[in-house]
Amino acid sequence: MNLAELEKEITRSWPAGVKIQGGGDPRFLLIEPDIGLLRDLCGWLFTVASLPFCGTIAEEGAEEWELRHIFYGVKGGGWVQVMARRPLAVNTFPSISTMVHAASWQEREIEDLFGLTFEGHPLLGDFVLHNDVWQEGVEPMRHRFNARTPVAGRRPDPDWRPRRIVQAPGSFIMPIGPVFAGANESVHLELETVGEDVIRAFSRLFYKYRGVEKIAEGRSAQDVLLLAERFSATTAFAHALAFCQAVENICAVEVPVRAAVLRIFIAELERFRHHVGAISAICESTALAVAASQTAILEEDLLRLSGALAGHRYLFGLAALGGMTQDLDNKACRDALRKCQEVLRRLEGLEEMLRFSSSFLDRLEEVGFISTAEARNHSLVGPLARASGVVHDLRKIQPYSGYERFSFETPKEREGDGYARLRILFEESRQSVQLMEQVVAALEPGSVEVPVRLRAGAALGWAEAPRGAAFHWLRLGEDGRVARYRINPPSFINWHGFHLSVENFAFQDLPIILATLDLSVAENDR
Repeated sequence: MNLAELEKEITRSWPAGVKIQGGGDPRFLLIEPDIGLLRDLCGWLFTVASLPFCGTIAEEGAEEWELRHIFYGVKGGGWVQVMARRPLAVNTFPSISTMVHAASWQEREIEDLFGLTFEGHPLLGDFVLHNDVWQEGVEPMRHRFNARTPVAGRRPDPDWRPRRIVQAPGSFIMPIGPVFAGANESVHLELETVGEDVIRAFSRLFYKYRGVEKIAEGRSAQDVLLLAERFSATTAFAHALAFCQAVENICAVEVPVRAAVLRIFIAELERFRHHVGAISAICESTALAVAASQTAILEEDLLRLSGALAGHRYLFGLAALGGMTQDLDNKACRDALRKCQEVLRRLEGLEEMLRFSSSFLDRLEEVGFISTAEARNHSLVGPLARASGVVHDLRKIQPYSGYERFSFETPKEREGDGYARLRILFEESRQSVQLMEQVVAALEPGSVEVPVRLRAGAALGWAEAPRGAAFHWLRLGEDGRVARYRINPPSFINWHGFHLSVENFAFQDLPIILATLDLSVAENDR
């Protein structure tokens, strides 16, 4: 249903106690229910109206708390915000996680960083700020917290113990991490078992929590753009693009057509390079050394291509508020496209060989299974979700930067296993190159940047990053500086579903499952 139909249905179902308004942006429907109706309304949007859950944004105002639960996927490019308010002296809100399971981690993060309590949530605390390192009550996202002053008198909990669910005789927890060899990021996995199979799994993240959202407060939008593109280097352009679009939505800026088209070209180049790297990691996880080396070479070719075209191997410094920092020559784009086409041909040759490698397929097929219902219940995003039959491609359902002008397919598989996720990566690589072909054919002369006059306001920016939907919510103050910045990256969303893929599988499957999930720790520890 579209926004008008949705509004009509909500009014019919809740004739009293729910205020509905446009919120200043025709693409957004702002709903403010009585606090007692919050849980039921959000549950209805998620289960009956079948809207994917975007995330929750907490704001500390001068006199009250504002909590926004955002849903998306409405036909016609609409978004739904459900607003809840409480006086600052009241730090409790009803938890919607019992109705919208995808909100569970959102509420846990807010509880740790803001000190808000969500009534009815089954598990709060010990999330971002680990109890064995931090004491309760730090609340680093509150206005009163000074990010430049070290936390004094830290009092970790000496009685902290890992969670346990399995109580069968002989059961034990197998700890993995957070310290690894090589370039692996810091994550602690707790796998409960009574034998060789994982019965329950918990992921413990945020060992390198960087407080990007807190650091952004009071800084200029230009400075925060640098933070946006650097907290996840391998998908830098996608996050920079989402942030730029948040600023442009606030300031009602229309990006020049050439800049919008070039943004698509660079975004698809980044997606192609990322997917080749992800395929290389999957091959390496199965000890297929030759295939891993071949795909690593292809990834290196694309990194060098990116550096030659844009001046940076990971495409830093290209996105600008109001467009692009530099114009890319038409001939240079055509040359880059030809090289991408050559890399794709070599990648497809490798794909053909992998399809008939039984030792490789045995490690992927029917391993790391995530069902369609589970993927939808956790609002999983990106290739991970599409491999389980859930297709929420923002380029299609919430088009931006002119994606609606071009023809492409979003691949979908239904098996939900490691091999399905691998097939999605190969097919999306083909679609990215095909999109780049269309973009090069559509390039027209024109400017690539317009001036942006900053003004007060709040808006959401979004992009379909290589790992899935990336959401950047921004509020600018009267001075044009950042008052609140909220990042909801795809890895934060998808780590919530990590346990689904590893439970009831053998320990030796874990490295392969992790490779097919393509979860970034750095992107999560923002």
